[in-house]
Amino acid sequence: METVEMTSVSLKRPRSEDGVANADEIKRQKISEKSKTGNNSGQSVETVTEQPEKSLLEDTKNEIILTEEGEEQEDQELEDSDEDGDPESFADMMKHGLTESDVGITKFVSSHKGFSGILKERYSDFVVHEIGKDGRVSHLDDFSVPVDDEVNSEDPSEETFTVLSDEDKKRLEELQLFKNKETSVAIEVIEDSKEKRTIIHQAIKSLFPGLETKTEDRDGKKYIIAYHAAGKKALAKVRTATDPRKHSWPKSRGSYCHFVLYKENKDTMDAINVLSKFLRVKPNIFSYMGTKDKRAITVQEIAVLRITAQRLAHLNKCLMNFKLGNFSYKNHPLKLGELQGNHFTVVLRNITGTDDQIEQAMQSLRETGFINYYGMQRFGTTAVPTYQIGRAILQNNWNEVMDLILKPRPGAEKGYLVKCREEWAKTKDPAAALKKLPVKRCVEGQLLRGLSKYGMKNIISAFGIIPRNNRLMYIHSYQSFVWNNMVSQRIEEYGLKAVPGDLILKGGTAVHIGEGDVDNYTIHDVVMPLPGFDVVYPKHKIGEAYKEMLVADNLDINNMRHKIRDYSLSGAYRKIIIRPQNVNWEVVAYDDPRIPLFNTDLDKLQGKPLPVLPTDGKFRALKMAFSLPPSTYATMAIREVLKMDTSIKNQTQLNTTWLR
Repeated sequence: METVEMTSVSLKRPRSEDGVANADEIKRQKISEKSKTGNNSGQSVETVTEQPEKSLLEDTKNEIILTEEGEEQEDQELEDSDEDGDPESFADMMKHGLTESDVGITKFVSSHKGFSGILKERYSDFVVHEIGKDGRVSHLDDFSVPVDDEVNSEDPSEETFTVLSDEDKKRLEELQLFKNKETSVAIEVIEDSKEKRTIIHQAIKSLFPGLETKTEDRDGKKYIIAYHAAGKKALAKVRTATDPRKHSWPKSRGSYCHFVLYKENKDTMDAINVLSKFLRVKPNIFSYMGTKDKRAITVQEIAVLRITAQRLAHLNKCLMNFKLGNFSYKNHPLKLGELQGNHFTVVLRNITGTDDQIEQAMQSLRETGFINYYGMQRFGTTAVPTYQIGRAILQNNWNEVMDLILKPRPGAEKGYLVKCREEWAKTKDPAAALKKLPVKRCVEGQLLRGLSKYGMKNIISAFGIIPRNNRLMYIHSYQSFVWNNMVSQRIEEYGLKAVPGDLILKGGTAVHIGEGDVDNYTIHDVVMPLPGFDVVYPKHKIGEAYKEMLVADNLDINNMRHKIRDYSLSGAYRKIIIRPQNVNWEVVAYDDPRIPLFNTDLDKLQGKPLPVLPTDGKFRALKMAFSLPPSTYATMAIREVLKMDTSIKNQTQLNTTWLR
């Protein structure tokens, strides 16, 4: 068995594991005896793509986001307080997680021999640039603030952001949110001048929407008095951001400020929450075209309603791990799904492949592509996969939905979640279990809150408290689980060519390939359905396999409408093979695993020179770049190159030393 060592990381070639198949595996075997449940695991390795928050493989000193006052994010504190730091126990817990074969990922399309490499040893080894609907790749390359044709007297000056003390800001925020008994806040003007008073007026109105100001003389001193103009109604109106301060927004300026967000090691929603906290606005005034990875450097376009570019640019001085730039004003927000795709720049470190192997792998990626599987992140990382919960929802088995979400489970979880689950198992008391959770906005906390409100006999209403997108995630995960398994069977049965009975899209409509048409199409034209009430299925063995798989799950493929409309699946079509665009690669040598191997947008803006790399370094890395359409997984493209299992379970079984 070949072993590759790199600092604290040990990558080993996996051997096939003998083990007892789980219930889902047995079902798949019943559906198709021909289906192979294992992949070519003798050729596949990847280091962990999602690691604990305090991974030793990563330079963590820049991970904590600080406010101007030096406050840490509360979630970070909770996460830190729950780390037990025991690599063996973490690896042991992850034995209960999923492998690729558990979710139907079993096939490769290329014939080259696989090789080892380390993916995301540093989050900066994985960079994503969004591709807009016009085909333009988003880059952060300009920090300047646009100048309006119409001068706005209420645009904040730079001094606006520093004129108020921390104590002033705290009192004003409490006033704005009606958190104290004061009806107004008085701020003394120390250096009294009209200019100074104007700046304080502007600062309060800019930083605290909903407050009005006036100047008063008190005992011979000048004070700025902040107050609510129309009580709670005015605050509610402003806080929804549908009508912020009409008089302060120039008519010639678009209502939305669009900007490019550069972020490191944070997912998109976390980033939006941080920005909204600093701007003191609700997160729903932000819009974007797609969510981006956490463990990566990502660059994407964001739009926000009636927040000036100047206020946004000021955040660059307050926040670590974020940069905002390329500001412009437009009359429209952004919509989810409007993007054309994403461009990835990826470094695979400490590769073992020969130059010939790498050339074959990358040429195959460019010319043939990869199987368009849903990646492991679609199915969760714990012992209860999200698709199992989705299946229970579709079966209308609400007791099982509740049980799967709340019951104790083996696996890597925060300590407070473990305590919450133990309390639930012991008492079945939602209020008591909820008390064990310091963070109430997790799915478990939301469901427990719903059970406390509606009672144990109304699980459907209790489950409905969970945000809609989170609820739908479960049934979409089940669709993805079916799709992955069916595509693996399709490739096993018919290989990499179009065959009669396959489906292709013509003008958005799925049609079957006839005997006489088969030579007009290739595997790159073939689509397969996600199960639903508004799709058709292939007219060959795989069409029957869909029905058999759903029957085994106590579901009727001909009746995918649910009595609750939200959970009715219409279905969709997805290409089975994706051929990446703009594929480029380079093998480089390096000595120090901590140094970056290419410059980011921020490096370029800051004028950093390109890294100087040795020609005969101790290690080799594969730098690769490619573009993918939306809803495709870069990890699946990388899996095809390295021939590796991308599951956390597989990596922790092979690699416990990376946590030491």
